Amino acid sequence: MLEADMCCESICAYIYLSLTNKNTATVIAVWLCVQIFPPYNFAMELVQMKRETFIFWGLLIMLFSPSAQSMPVDGIFAPAEKKWLIRVRAAYMDMAKQSTPVPALGVPSDAIYAESRFIPELDISYFITKHIAAELVLSYPQKHDLFVRDSALGAFKAGTFQHLPPTLLFQYHFLPDHRWFRPYIGGGMNYTFFFKEKLSVPGVTGLHLEPGSLGGAAQLGFDIMLVHDISVNFDIKKIFIDSNVKNDVGMKISHIDPDPLIFSVGLGWRF
Repeated sequence: MLEADMCCESICAYIYLSLTNKNTATVIAVWLCVQIFPPYNFAMELVQMKRETFIFWGLLIMLFSPSAQSMPVDGIFAPAEKKWLIRVRAAYMDMAKQSTPVPALGVPSDAIYAESRFIPELDISYFITKHIAAELVLSYPQKHDLFVRDSALGAFKAGTFQHLPPTLLFQYHFLPDHRWFRPYIGGGMNYTFFFKEKLSVPGVTGLHLEPGSLGGAAQLGFDIMLVHDISVNFDIKKIFIDSNVKNDVGMKISHIDPDPLIFSVGLGWRF
């Protein structure tokens, strides 16, 4: 708990300094003060959300703030001349069929699952160095059907829900200067928002998902360069998502792990 509080307080200080364009030395000095003299958690009082949600969005602000982008990078690799890369992808979400049993309804393990489907993706990458980049994966809210393939009532559709799964990944690009083939690997975190759920066991009870899920993410892909700064991208990601399933009185009746495997192809523009 202490470590989590210190992490939140550090992010609060960094966000403030980034938005006010303080320099690197000031950032470090204030960060040290935060650790030695813990503040009164003023940001946590203003931002009423789960700690992990706050940390996730704090990391995004830290990454894309003006101060973060203007900080000098010391190391073996020089920063790339063109630091931004935007990709538009068509993606297929292959949802895993993983769930715990519901003995009272005769539902066996792995019988509750969300449908697989195609989705659009917008991805924004910032190259911190020639080899290292951060990618923010975005889409618009996606609607999924939820099914139960076996139960005492037989197979049935439990209803629909929507989710929004922004994902932040840090990538290593193996051959950033190759003439046409540029592979990469990545890892990071995902926060999935669940909302607009219309779920139930017909004639028995309504069903409800948790409001959000924080999990890891892994990525493997490559770019094929076409002309100038335009490329074709092929990418595969594994996103770890989970949620408890509760009835109308708030009792947990199952746990699902849709953990999608996402296959995508698209076009990229480096600038």
